[in-house]
Amino acid sequence: MACSQMLRTLVTLVGFSLTFSTLGTSASIQDPSEGLTVISASGRQLLPTMATGEDDMVALDEIARLFQLDLREDSQASTITVTYRNQAIILTANQDLVSVSGRLVSLGSAPRRTDNRWLVPLDFLSRAIGPLTDEGLELRPLSRLLLVGDVHVPRVTMNYRARRNGGSISLEIRPDTPHTVTQEAGRLIVKFEADAIDVAPLPLPRGSFVTRFESVAQIPGIAIDLGLDFGSFVVSSMPAPDEAVELRIDLRAAGAETTNEMSTIPEPPLGALPLLAPADPLPDFSPRPTVQAIVIDAGHGGDEDGARGPKGALEKHFTLSVARRLRDAIESQLGIRVILTRNLDETVDLDERAEIANNNKADLFISLHVNASIRPSASGAKVFYLSIDEYGEEARELAERESQAIPVIGGGTREIDLILWEMAQVRYLERSARFAELVEQELRRQVPMSSRAIQQAPFRVLVGANMPAVLLEMGFISNPFQEQQFGSDSFQNALVDSLIRSIVRYRDYLKQPAQGLAATSEPDLATGAQSIQGRNE
Repeated sequence: MACSQMLRTLVTLVGFSLTFSTLGTSASIQDPSEGLTVISASGRQLLPTMATGEDDMVALDEIARLFQLDLREDSQASTITVTYRNQAIILTANQDLVSVSGRLVSLGSAPRRTDNRWLVPLDFLSRAIGPLTDEGLELRPLSRLLLVGDVHVPRVTMNYRARRNGGSISLEIRPDTPHTVTQEAGRLIVKFEADAIDVAPLPLPRGSFVTRFESVAQIPGIAIDLGLDFGSFVVSSMPAPDEAVELRIDLRAAGAETTNEMSTIPEPPLGALPLLAPADPLPDFSPRPTVQAIVIDAGHGGDEDGARGPKGALEKHFTLSVARRLRDAIESQLGIRVILTRNLDETVDLDERAEIANNNKADLFISLHVNASIRPSASGAKVFYLSIDEYGEEARELAERESQAIPVIGGGTREIDLILWEMAQVRYLERSARFAELVEQELRRQVPMSSRAIQQAPFRVLVGANMPAVLLEMGFISNPFQEQQFGSDSFQNALVDSLIRSIVRYRDYLKQPAQGLAATSEPDLATGAQSIQGRNE
């Protein structure tokens, strides 16, 4: 039976019950989690899931209802056999290896028998059931979707930057999917021609132009509730790597709408001297932003171990390992000069790290760290750029102040930055935010991400950097599984590959003439921005 037919059958199935022996633990199941949404050609259905400790599990009898499976338990051997189309899957309680038609498959956690029910991890669906179906299954655990068969469900990553006089909403849509943006009753509606959308965690609204972001499954699309200061919007798009598109929605304040009317010069009075044509503007001798040098900062080192994992892994060793890999990859693949703030296990002062970047005239500054939490289950990478709220009105004034322009021989001008060392970064917040978005988007494709994957914070190491700068928390070393991941070549290579791709995309972004990328670009000064207080990285 085709998977779409299986899903239709689910609605009519009643009374599918299994009788189990008393074998196994009697630990009670915790409250149900939000469940998996099953998307197929015939519609959508909720598959209940259960939170048990740190794992989300699904009851095997619920899967049997959905996919018309036969279950046969061997109480003496603590096993259960799942049969589908004469193909057998054999599970053993508390063993994370299962036999799928004679082939061993590893699951993220072990099946268990609890309260007379067999529970399996979510990846059982894609790793064990999926290979046996004709149409295939795709599990997207972060968005809690299970895709059945040939359905079109694009991934949508959304970011929002608020400004004093508007805001900028960017959506990366992978793969490119037909869409429309319309305004309806105080909302903007982004509607997709798809079976559903796979939306990363939506950004938090800030400022007075947006009050809420909401994913609307029925459309499918995203609704953006508009604030009182909203006046108009402008939509643009540009291609992105891997058949994706980046959709940008610029919000403007009420009264700031532009018109297409061309201003005209009045005719001079009869007998008056004719108007002189304006002089040709002087050529612009200022260099366009580019990426010719990158400083990679391996967090901590020497006397500063940084965070420590439950098995003793140290943050300082992991950051240095990734920094070296990233340096080698950038130099060999992109031909860009790379400087490490440290190449050994040595102590480097926080301000000295920014000084190294400034003295080497770096075009990007990337600070590498790992996170820690009192919750062992906390996981996922985060990308930060500077928040200036903690630095008072001086920082705001410096962010708004234009550079002093002085004439140069041969015509044109050159901008001279006359700002305090400890306020250098405020001039680059716009580009830092853009680079942070690209890093987050590329990381999300290859490594686990936090629910709030992009944030602003007052990190000391970023304040003095006189170039676009981000700080990357690559995951939680306090999580036993992630601590083990950190030591693997595959995980470190995935981080490096993601950063390489984000650098390439940022370099392409700088080449776009319409970006207006002067160092005085308006920074994110909206009030109420979410930030982490008092962190001294």
